[in-house]
Order: sequence, then structure tokens, then C-alpha cells
Amino acid sequence: MFGHKVKLEKAIYEKVKMYSEIAGYSSVEEFVHHALEKELQQFEGAESEEEIRKKLKGLGYIS
Repeated sequence: MFGHKVKLEKAIYEKVKMYSEIAGYSSVEEFVHHALEKELQQFEGAESEEEIRKKLKGLGYIS
């Protein structure tokens, strides 16, 4: 795994930490990695940037 860092607000980090422990992940990083990987799968197979934008809008990520 690469050593990139992402900053999270403390309240979000605390929630992620709690959920990762409940779910049995070995670390917060492992949980975040899995959650992001799962979320990004929704965009697999998109054939254009416009298709990705439509999916992002449909999921509420952009307006």
C-alpha cells in the first residue's frame, strides 16, 4: 500500500475509527481503503467523463 495521507475532521475520524473496530478491520486505514474501493466501483465501466458526472450527480456527490 502507498503512504498517501488524507486529512479528516476529528468527528468523522472518530466515527470511522468506531465503525472499523466494530467491523473487525485491523486499522482505520484498512476500513477507509475498503470503503473507498467499494464506492469507486460504482464508476467502473463508465465510458466518458460525462457518464461519470451523471453518476456523481445521481449519487448526490455533485449538483
